[in-house]
Amino acid sequence: MRIDKFLTECGVATRSEASKAARRGEISVNGAPIKDASSHINPEIDKVCYCGRHIYYSKYVYVMLNKPENYVSATEDGKDMTVLDLLDDELRKRGLFPCGRLDKNTVGLMLLTNNGTLSHRLLSPKHHVEKTYFFRSKYPLNDGNVERLESGVDIGGYVTAPCRVEMDSDRLSGRITLTEGKYHQIKLMIEAVGSKVTYLERITFGPLVLDRALKRGEWRYLTDEEISQIENIGEQL
Repeated sequence: MRIDKFLTECGVATRSEASKAARRGEISVNGAPIKDASSHINPEIDKVCYCGRHIYYSKYVYVMLNKPENYVSATEDGKDMTVLDLLDDELRKRGLFPCGRLDKNTVGLMLLTNNGTLSHRLLSPKHHVEKTYFFRSKYPLNDGNVERLESGVDIGGYVTAPCRVEMDSDRLSGRITLTEGKYHQIKLMIEAVGSKVTYLERITFGPLVLDRALKRGEWRYLTDEEISQIENIGEQL
C-alpha cells in the first residue's frame, strides 16, 4: 500500500498533505525518513510515523458514542447537527456512518463504523440483534399494558414483534428490549397502550453496553474485546 493511501485511510492526512509532509521529512518508516509519499509499505508489518506520531492501521473503525439530544443520526443534514459533528477531524475522514438510527431526541449508545457489510448484518431484521432502551412514561404502565407490549401491538398498520419489558417499581420507567427498529417504534408502542414516552435512552446494542464513563456527546474506540464480539455476531449471522 502507498504511504499516502495508508495515511488517508487512517484519517491522518489527505494525499496532498502526506506528500508535503514527506518532503519536509515528517514521515518515517521503520525509523527511516521517507521523502516520497508514493512509496509502498506493508501496513501490517511496517511502523509508520507521521509528524512524530506512530500511526496504527486498521481497515475498519468502530466507535461508541453516547449520543446527546438534538443530533440527527446521519452523515449530513441541511438543518441539524449530525452525530458525525461530534467526532474529530481525523475520524470524519475515515468515512464513518451511524449503524442504525436514533431519533433526534433519543440519547445513548450509538455505534459508528465504516464497515458497511457488518453494519448491514447487524441491522437486518431477520438476524434479531437485540437492542435495549431505558424509558420513562407519562402515565404508569400496569401488568396488562406490559403483556400487550410484549405480545405485540399495532403501531399504525404494523404489529410489532414480541419483546421484553421490565418495569421499575414506580411503573413509570423501565427497560424494553427489541429485535427490530421501526421509525419511532418505542414511542408508538407506549402510545398504543395509553401512555407517552417522556425519555428514551438506548443502553445496549447486541453485545455492546453503553459506557457510563462517556458523558453525553463523548465517544471512544471500541476495545479489542468489543470488536471481537460484534464481528463474531456478524459471522454467526
